[in-house]
Amino acid sequence: MSDDDSLNCGSGGGATTYTGLRIASVFIIWAGSTFGALFPVLARKSTVIAVPHSVFEFAKYFGSGVIIATAFIHLLDPAIDELSSPCLSDAWRDYPYALALALASIFFIFIVELLAFRIGTAKLKKLGIRHDAHGHGVGALSAHGPESGPAVSSAPVSGDPPSLQLDIETVAFESEKKEKSVDSDDSQVHEHDELVSDEGAAAQVIGIAILEFGVILHSVLIGLTLAVDEGFKILFVVIVFHQLFEGLGIGSRLAYLSMPRRYRHVPVFAALLYGLTTPLGIAVGLGVRTTYNPGSARASVVSGVLDALSAGILIYTGLVELLAHEFLFSREMREASNAKLLYALSCMLFGCGIMALLGKWA
Repeated sequence: MSDDDSLNCGSGGGATTYTGLRIASVFIIWAGSTFGALFPVLARKSTVIAVPHSVFEFAKYFGSGVIIATAFIHLLDPAIDELSSPCLSDAWRDYPYALALALASIFFIFIVELLAFRIGTAKLKKLGIRHDAHGHGVGALSAHGPESGPAVSSAPVSGDPPSLQLDIETVAFESEKKEKSVDSDDSQVHEHDELVSDEGAAAQVIGIAILEFGVILHSVLIGLTLAVDEGFKILFVVIVFHQLFEGLGIGSRLAYLSMPRRYRHVPVFAALLYGLTTPLGIAVGLGVRTTYNPGSARASVVSGVLDALSAGILIYTGLVELLAHEFLFSREMREASNAKLLYALSCMLFGCGIMALLGKWA
C-alpha cells in the first residue's frame, strides 16, 4: 500500500535540494570525463609526456572490461526495470521488450558493419590492399583500432604490382614502429599517413562511432537522472568515478586509432564530445527539474528504450570488437606468454569488476 502511495507516475517530482552542488556537478563531471577520455589520446601523441607503454596496455584491457560491464549492469538491467515499471500499461510488462530491443540492436549493428566492411573491402581491393581474415588491421571495422604485429600477406591480390601487395597488419605494425621512434623524420611520418588509406580511416571512424554512440546515450540519461535524483550525494560521487573509468575505456580506444594526418583531429574531437555528454544531461535536467519526473510513464519508456538499444550496441562492441579481437584474433596475444595473457585478463576483469560494483549505486 505504501508503495502505491509513493508512486508518482505524473509530471514533476524532481528533487530541488543541493541546487548549488548540482550546478557545480556539471563542471566537476565535465572535468573528470574529459580528462579520462582525452588524456590517453594526448599522452600517446605527445613527446613531452613520457607515459610507459605498459600504462596504455593496462588502460586498453581495463577499458574493455569497463565497457562490457557498462552494457550489462548500467544499461540492460536498468532498461529491464524501466520497461517493466508499474507506471506503464500491462502491455509493456507482458513481453521482455528491453531484451528484444537489445537483441535487435545487436543484429542491426552487425548488419551495418557487415555492409560497411564489404564496401570498404571492395574499395581497398582496387588499391591492392588486402584485409586479413578477421579484420584486425587499419581497414577493419574495429572500435579499438589496429592491432600491432608483423604479418606477411598470404595471398597477394592477383595482377597487382609487388609494391601494392600490402597486408593491412603490416601497415599497422610499421605505423606503430614509426610512432615509437623518437628520431623519425618528416618523410617517415608522411609515408605513414599515406599508408593509412581514406577507406581505412573511415572504417575506424565507423567502429569508434558505434562504440561512442552507445556510451553517449547512456551518459546523457545518467546526467538527467543525477539532476533530479533525491539521493544526489551518493549518486554524484559514484558517477564521477563512473564517467572517469568509462572515459579511460573510450580514450584508450581512441589513442590506438591510426589516422591519416588530415584526420588526426578525430580522436581528440571524439574525446571532447564524450566529456560533454553527461554535463549536458545534467544541465537539461536542472532546467526541467520542476516538470521532469524520471519515474513517469513517458520517461520510463524513453529511457528504457534508449538504454536497451545502447546495451545492444555495447554488448556487440564489447564482445566482438574488443574481447574477440584482443584475445582470440590478435596475433600479438596468440604469441604472447602465459604471464602476459594472465595480466591482460586480470586488467580486463578488474575493469569489469569495478564498473559492476559501481552498479550497486548507479
